[in-house]
Parts: sequence; structure tokens; C-alpha cells
Amino acid sequence: VKPIVDKCKPSIEKTLEDAKLSPSDISKIVMVGGPTRMPLVRKFVGEVVGKEPESGVDPMEAVAAGAAIQAGIIAGDVTSDIVLLDVTPLTLGIETLGGVREPLIERNTTIPTSKNKVFTTAADNQTTVTIHVVQGERPMAADNVSLGSFNLTDVPPAPRSVPQIDVKFDIDANGIINVTAKDLGTQKEAKITIESTTKLSKDDFEKLKKDAEKFADEDKKKKETIDLKNEAESYIYTTEKLVTQDLKDKISQEQGIKITDAVKELKEVLNKDTDQLKPKLDALKTLVNEVTTELYKNVKPPPDQEQQTGSDGQGTTEQTNEQNTSEEKTE
Repeated sequence: VKPIVDKCKPSIEKTLEDAKLSPSDISKIVMVGGPTRMPLVRKFVGEVVGKEPESGVDPMEAVAAGAAIQAGIIAGDVTSDIVLLDVTPLTLGIETLGGVREPLIERNTTIPTSKNKVFTTAADNQTTVTIHVVQGERPMAADNVSLGSFNLTDVPPAPRSVPQIDVKFDIDANGIINVTAKDLGTQKEAKITIESTTKLSKDDFEKLKKDAEKFADEDKKKKETIDLKNEAESYIYTTEKLVTQDLKDKISQEQGIKITDAVKELKEVLNKDTDQLKPKLDALKTLVNEVTTELYKNVKPPPDQEQQTGSDGQGTTEQTNEQNTSEEKTE
């Protein structure tokens, strides 16, 4: 029996982690259910948490009493300030560029709940955005459970990263999920409703959680590779726009050729591993930073602008803090 009991340790540790608690934060341990009568189980829990379980509670009676009270509350026969809260068993999110899962509602979030996030397009003149809803703990969408997908169409053609698509998840008390995607420019929206009947079984939940733990290192490496590729593609797009449009008349021909060659070299390794991709991306960033640094070095303030001075006569610099917003790209 001991090997089976020992398998419960990751579940206890994960529960404490999700609750943002440490074993020292636990004041009492109340164990309910038939198996908790076993001395081996009580000893195991005491060793993992570092505290002996309470002994004055009948584990079978506690289950029966709790079920009876809840049944009475649901039927309206019992007036009580006890509230049974349901939570999301797995993380809910959508698939973004490169097949990466972007979480919106984390596991163990109390329902009903609502959460939204703004995304953008991955290509120029993209007029359709596909919202693929997934459930699970792994960073790649394909490794999670697909709950459904829908399209937001007739998005006005625009350069990539310009459209603003607000994706909102609503989960009601019955566990029914409503996902809405709205184009903030035109206010046009599309939605999908995922009924509670699509929920997974308890065994399916456990398998997904165990897979997330089992493949954690492999998934992390895969996600880092795709994130780096997405960063490289975005930097290529920005750099090409910089050279051909924004700074076309402000950089030398030699600088333009160097950057163009660096972009070409980066494109050639986009589908390679991170060991080949990262040095090429860093090399391009260095070239672009040199150009932009030189550009601002040659900028002179207007002659009528005076330097601000503090009460001590020293020059002061006024710093403006801007809120950084992260926008994911959807395909």
C-alpha cells in the first residue's frame, strides 16, 4: 500500500502551491473518508505537512454530515452561512501564434468568474481571427484538451499588431463557459458557448495534471523555442519597417546593407534550434541598437529650450513611466 500512498505527495504539494501556502501556515489537519483511518495514511500526511492530523473527528461521519448539510442547503431546508465554492479544475486559455497556449483563467479559480485579455493579429491585412479554446496545464495548445473554436471575421485589413481583439471568458455557477471575441475597432463580435456536458471525467483531469508534471521540462524547452521564434519574427518585421520606411532617409547605405544582411541570416535559422537562432537575433539587435543610438546622439534640443534645474542648482531629468501592455498574437 505504501507506494500508492506515496503517490499522493505531489498532490499535497501542488495543493499547497496553488493555495500559496507553506506547511507552516497549516494550523490543523482534519482527515475525512474511510482510507484516512489507516495509520499509514495518517503518518504519511503528518510527515509531509509536518503536523499531526486531528484525532477527534470521525472520518466517515464527517463525510455523511457534510453531504447532508449541503443537500439541505440546496433544497432550501437548511439556513446556513456555509457556502460551497466550486473552482475550475484546469486552466482555460486560447491558442496563440506558434501553437502556444495563453492562459486566461488559471486552475482553482473560484466560479462564477470572468476574465478578458486583448490580443492582436499575426500577419498584415489579416481579416479573420480564429479563437481556439483549450483546457489543461501544458504550455502548448496541442497537448491540452480542445473545447472548441470559432472565427471572428471581417476584421478591417491593417498592418500586423494594429487590430485590437478583446477575448473574454465568462464561467457561470453551473460551469458553462461563454467565450467572446470583440474587435475593439468595429465593435463586431463572435462567441461560443461550451456546455458543462463537455467536462472531463475525474480520471481525465488526473491524467492531464500528471502529464503536465511529467513533461514539464520538455514543455518548457519547447515553449522557449517557439517564444524565441515569435520574438525573432516580430523583430524582423519591425526592423524591415524601420529600414524601408521609418528611418529610410536617416541611416547610411552601409548601415542599411548590414542590417539587411543580418535580417537575411536570421530568417535562414528561424526553424533551427535556439542555439543557432539566439546568436543571430542578438546580432541583429546589436546592429539596430547601434543605428538608433547614433540617431539620437545627433539630435539636438531646440535652442529656445532651457535645461530645468533643481533647488540645488543641479540639472534634473524628468522621467515618465509608461504602463507596458503585453499583446499576444492570434492566428
